[in-house]
Amino acid sequence: MSTTTIDTLRFATAGSVDDGKSTLVGRLLHDSKSVLTDQLAAVERVSADRGQDGPDLALLTDGLRAEREQGITIDVAYRYFATPRRRFILADTPGHVQYTRNMVTGASTAELAIILVDARNGVVEQTLRHAAVTALLRVPHVVLAVNKMDLVGYGQPVFERIVEEFTGHAAELGLPSFTPIPVSALVGDNVVDRSAHMDWYAGPALLEFLEDVPVGADPSDAPARFPVQYVIRDGEVRWYAGQLVSGSLRVGDRVTVHPSGQGSEIAGISVLGTGAEVAYAPQSVSLRLADQRDVARGDMITAGADAPALTQDVRAAVCHLADRPLRVGDRVLVRHTTRTVKAIVKDLGGATALLANDLGRITLRTAEPLALDDYAVSRRTGAFLVIDPADGATLTAGMADLA
Repeated sequence: MSTTTIDTLRFATAGSVDDGKSTLVGRLLHDSKSVLTDQLAAVERVSADRGQDGPDLALLTDGLRAEREQGITIDVAYRYFATPRRRFILADTPGHVQYTRNMVTGASTAELAIILVDARNGVVEQTLRHAAVTALLRVPHVVLAVNKMDLVGYGQPVFERIVEEFTGHAAELGLPSFTPIPVSALVGDNVVDRSAHMDWYAGPALLEFLEDVPVGADPSDAPARFPVQYVIRDGEVRWYAGQLVSGSLRVGDRVTVHPSGQGSEIAGISVLGTGAEVAYAPQSVSLRLADQRDVARGDMITAGADAPALTQDVRAAVCHLADRPLRVGDRVLVRHTTRTVKAIVKDLGGATALLANDLGRITLRTAEPLALDDYAVSRRTGAFLVIDPADGATLTAGMADLA
């Protein structure tokens, strides 16, 4: 097991338009003292130019000029901040339905998702859509932030009614659990500091929860998966470079190369040019095998009995990302870790086509086998992209379902 302590939390915000995502993130940054003086001064200046009494904290994340002019979030805004207890990488994702694909981008690597609900409007269609995406991406932790509690008189019945309604949908959407927190991003209630206006709420403020929530399992505890990225030739010796995406490998371990099924033994490990006896995920390393094997970019080296599934029939849940539709019969490329293979779209779950931002199911037939894990088991080796062979554009993001 790796001795490195995981002290960084990646999280994403989501919710319907005007639920207050950017304001919440801005409040989180402002009240945790994570905003530089010149940044705050710029926000105050723009806010004053608009005739606002105080700083519009949403401007701390709505970085695109188009977003500031329209008052909406279009792109995924990434921000980095830290408290004495943890470092954070946050993705403020768009609320509009036409930017669902951007939410997929922001949440795909998140370990926690904050789904906002406007206390005045309750659970709306886009709330459920974002909850479905969160479930689809297997985000481990979910916070339901009921925002704008100041506009409903901080009423406990309003909060409880929304939580009850969301609970009714959660199981159907595949969300096993979530943590509800009543907040006011505009005023700052229960964002960084606990609110004096809601003494009926006994739970943590949002930042407290973010600091305490368990961060995902150590990737070195999972089965070993090493996608080969590059072959280095050193005279007669070959080293295979890449990132160990999960598990650990030791000199002397018996390994299998996929998809060929060739067996060998690890004869050497190099980490940053220095020899090592063991490597842990997510280190970037080079491996040397004891036998001369035909190993190329895109092959996957694994150890132990828990091998990935070798298949040419790929079933998956997907989010379509491109403006151009995807149809049955389309010839595409599938990019899985470092491997790219030709494929044909066999089925779209009964749909005639997938359009931009559609969520659906897909069956692909690949020209060569892929070493896949179920996405529910491994988000790294269970994910893939569907690529347009004509121009290399990304069409669809897939999450393998091997059950």
